[in-house]
Amino acid sequence: MRITGISTHVVGTPWRNLTYVQVHTDEGLTGVGETRMLGRTDALIGYLREAEANHVAGSDPFAVEDLVRRMKYGDYGRAGEIVMSGIAVVEMACWDIKGKALGVPVWQLLGGKVTDRVKAYANGWYTTERTPEAYHEAASAVVARGYRALKIDPFGTGHFELDQEETRYAVSLIEAVRDAIGPDTELMLEMHGRFSPSTAVRIAHEMAPFRPAWLEEPVPPENLKALAKVAGRVDVPIATGERIHDRFEFRELFESQAADIIQPDVGHIGGILETRKLAATAETHYTLIAPHNVGGSVLTAAGLQVAGCTPNFKILEHFNDFADADIKKVVRGAPQVDPATGCFELSDAPGLGVELDVDAAAEFPQQQARFDLWADGWEKRQPK
Repeated sequence: MRITGISTHVVGTPWRNLTYVQVHTDEGLTGVGETRMLGRTDALIGYLREAEANHVAGSDPFAVEDLVRRMKYGDYGRAGEIVMSGIAVVEMACWDIKGKALGVPVWQLLGGKVTDRVKAYANGWYTTERTPEAYHEAASAVVARGYRALKIDPFGTGHFELDQEETRYAVSLIEAVRDAIGPDTELMLEMHGRFSPSTAVRIAHEMAPFRPAWLEEPVPPENLKALAKVAGRVDVPIATGERIHDRFEFRELFESQAADIIQPDVGHIGGILETRKLAATAETHYTLIAPHNVGGSVLTAAGLQVAGCTPNFKILEHFNDFADADIKKVVRGAPQVDPATGCFELSDAPGLGVELDVDAAAEFPQQQARFDLWADGWEKRQPK
C-alpha cells in the first residue's frame, strides 16, 4: 500500500479554524487527521503542500516511524509548531489507515487498552456574561449534561499582575461556579500563562478554598524556572505543556519536577505515537497526562486512542458540546460524553473510529478566525 496524496479541508468558526487532512492510498483506504492552528492555518496548508511532494506521496502508511522521521528531519531546519502540526495530521491519518486495514482500533496497535472509559472535562462553556450569576447558571448546565469536571479562566484580561479588585471579582466567579457544581466535581483553574510567579502564587492561595484540581499555565511557558518557583510555593497540582511542540522539549520540564500533569496537544506534537512516547516518559516521573484538546471530533478521537492504552492518562478536554457545537456534524461517529458517567466510552471501531463528512465540512468555510486572550470579552469567543 502506498500514499497517493493528501487533501485538506478547513472548517471555520469566528474564533478557530480546524484543519482536517485526508491521506489517500492506492488501495482505496483513506485516513483522517486534524489540528487547530491559531493564526497559522494558511501556513500549515502551505507546508503540507510541500511535504506532500517531498515526503508523503509514495510513502507506506504503515511505516509511521519512518514517515515522521523524514518529515521532521528531512528538511534539516528545526521543526516548530507548523511542521509538528503538519506531521501530526498526517501521522494520525496513517494510524487511521493502518487500523482500518487491520480491522482494529488504533489503541489496540499501541499495546491494547487499559481502560474502557475516559473521563472528560468541559471547556468553552462560559461564553456568557462575566458575572457570578451567569457563570453559576452556565456551570449548572455543564453538570446537568453529566460532566464531572470543567475548566475556566476567570481572570479577564489579566497580564503579569491582577489588582485586588479584579482578584476579588475572579474569586467571586469561582465561588459561584463551585457553588453550582458541588464539592465533588473537578474544577480546573486555567491561567493561560498570564501572570508573574508572585501574582500566580497569590491568586492560587486566594483560590485554595475552592479546591482547584489543577493550576494551568500559571506563568508564560518560556521560563521553566519561573514555573518551578510557583510549584514550590503552592499546594495545587501544576499542569502545563500545550505550547510545547516537541516531546524532546519536555525533558527540562521533567527534570525540574515543576509539573504534576502534562498537557501536550496531539495535533501539535507530532501525533498519536509521539504523544504515547511522551506519556511513557511522564510515567517514569510519576506525572499524569491530560492532553490539550481544543479541536473537533477527529482530534478528540485521536486523544482517546492515546487514553485507551496509557496507564497515567488522567482526563481529556472537550469543547464541542458548548463552543460552536454545530461543527460536530462534520464528523461521522463523533465521540460523545456519556451523561451517566461523564466519560467517553472507548470505541472498538477500526482506526480512529470516525469519518470526515466533506460535504458537511464545506458548510463551515475558513474564516479569519481570531482568539485574543488579552481582549475584553475574549471568553465569549465572538471576536469582532
